[in-house]
Amino acid sequence: MPLAGVDEAGCAPLAGPVVAAAVVLDRERFPRGIDDSKKLDLEAREAIYGKLVVQARFGVGICTVEEIDSLNIYWARMLAMIRAVEALGFEPAMVMVDGNRSPRWSRPSVPIVAGDAKCRSIAAASIVAKVTRDRIMAEYAQAHPGYGWETNRGYPTPDHRRALRDLGPTPLHRRSFALVREAVALHEMPFALAAE
Repeated sequence: MPLAGVDEAGCAPLAGPVVAAAVVLDRERFPRGIDDSKKLDLEAREAIYGKLVVQARFGVGICTVEEIDSLNIYWARMLAMIRAVEALGFEPAMVMVDGNRSPRWSRPSVPIVAGDAKCRSIAAASIVAKVTRDRIMAEYAQAHPGYGWETNRGYPTPDHRRALRDLGPTPLHRRSFALVREAVALHEMPFALAAE
């Protein structure tokens, strides 16, 4: 019976979606070098991702910035995981979830703290989620230049924080996050003063 690993990418960034992946590996045939995506460099992640999409069954779930701001990042993460498992197109016998809790669902599952370092299926899911999200942010960088998303992927790096302060927030920034709220207030202040 198929076992699925689930992980997400993009909880900490100030901008962009949170992306989850569910992966079922073929025990007879899977790429070598699968590891926690954070331990792999860009080239290694891309190479393993390219093999996973051919050799594994996977589903991807995405929660938008609007959903993150509406639900909060914790519940958006859970919803992205639910969507990822549903995107598999079949019910796995067991779902192994990275973290200390599983989403609210009726399917058999077990949460595994630091699962991407302990479970190959979760590590594979971390790679699929990370590569998918990185590609999304690279596309967003084309439409919103100046924030460095092609390299910082929306994380609060010094260059991103500086651009947020100087250029102001985009529609892809998470307004429920404190640093973005501060930037919104900073950029709305001149308009408020002008209206007085």
